Amino acid sequence: MNLRSYLDLYSLLQEDTSTPEERRAFGLSHVTVKDKPIEQLLAWMEEHRYQLKKPLLSEAFSSTLYSVSLTLVAIAFVLGLLSGIGLLSYNGHEPVNVIYFMSMVIFVPLFTMTLTLFSMLRANSVQSLLVHISPAFWMERLLQLLPHKTQEDLKNLKVNPLLANWIVIKRSQVIALAFSFGLLCALLGMVATKDIAFAWSTTLHVTPEGFHSFLSTLAFPWRDFFPWAVPSVELIEQSQYFRLGDKLSEEMVSNASKLGEWWKFLAFATLFYAIILRFLLYLLSSVGLKRAIRRSFLSLEGAKKLLSDMNEPIISTHAKQNEAVFRQTESLYSNVADSLDASYDLVLGWAIPKEQLTVISESMKVIAPRHYEVGGANTLEEDNEVIHLSHGEILLFVKAWEPPTMDFIDFLEALTKYVDKIVVYPVGTMQEQYRPREKEIDVWARKLSTLNHKKVWLKR
Repeated sequence: MNLRSYLDLYSLLQEDTSTPEERRAFGLSHVTVKDKPIEQLLAWMEEHRYQLKKPLLSEAFSSTLYSVSLTLVAIAFVLGLLSGIGLLSYNGHEPVNVIYFMSMVIFVPLFTMTLTLFSMLRANSVQSLLVHISPAFWMERLLQLLPHKTQEDLKNLKVNPLLANWIVIKRSQVIALAFSFGLLCALLGMVATKDIAFAWSTTLHVTPEGFHSFLSTLAFPWRDFFPWAVPSVELIEQSQYFRLGDKLSEEMVSNASKLGEWWKFLAFATLFYAIILRFLLYLLSSVGLKRAIRRSFLSLEGAKKLLSDMNEPIISTHAKQNEAVFRQTESLYSNVADSLDASYDLVLGWAIPKEQLTVISESMKVIAPRHYEVGGANTLEEDNEVIHLSHGEILLFVKAWEPPTMDFIDFLEALTKYVDKIVVYPVGTMQEQYRPREKEIDVWARKLSTLNHKKVWLKR
């Protein structure tokens, strides 16, 4: 289940013309996913995917989203690279202040990740007062600004705000990761190609010991494994820079070769705070997106009606007065069944598809191990094969509004040689709750009376 599945189902539900009977037949034929609404919707979508028009809305949306994301990722990486080069620029006269770079790779990521976590908590509900800072709001604006050559369906697409929020949140983590990789590449490139003298300087009154304690706290994720990536008190003392006068202190100049050791701490800080933590947030956003997709499936227009039709039986009811009316025609045929048994060895349908047979059987509260379609588009060989498989008591559904033909009578006569009992049940349409009309029953009764076989019964 992914975003494409959601959009494919969205497209199918927009143009679906299936009947409740067809939907119920689908539900009965997929009992393994019963009581699993998401799995039912996915199975129904896969079976009806062929109805989707080309080009697919899901493909157009995914392609557009990928193109926009790739462009933003490339821009973010370049910005990160240029920002890193700018922060690490060294003219040979003044050292590079590590606090600037630390702010960019530690404090800025922590701040933005805190905002992201807040966005995740608020992603499930967008208040009216906050609609203009909702990711879903800006995503909808972006879709409306697409070029005119883009599919009109895509420009008019209304993505669930819950889903749109999580799409933007996840993509923003990828963009932030690209920016952080740009910073890391800039650091490694500058260190490898230049002899940079790092130092630290601040107007605040901070002692080297206090600054070392602060850096040790920041380095807690790796200090036990890579202690050499944590600046020592000695290095901190030697690299403290006071912007007073035009010259560097003699002590800093004499220890210039050691000042470059700061890059190890900066590299690990970038790797952990700007990349690893951001990647964990990306994984969390991926989980949130998957959950949002599941919830959005059920909120699609028409999804609840589809699930209702799949899982709720189509009940057939018969009024007592109608049964009394039917009894008036008992003289037309002698073998009359006023009720059905709970089960039969086989259920057949004359020109009635197997899927529809299962729905009719369920509505009549009849069970059978197998259902077969006979007549209609079937060949004689296919009907003969069903006849040879038949045994015991058979329930044969026929369309009440279609008068019986000689083909049907021939089939019925051949079937009597292999079974013990055949109950012919003329059924009406689903809209009529499968109840036949009196005159239709009379037609079938007259036709069966010409056969007058003791094994053949008519259900009225």
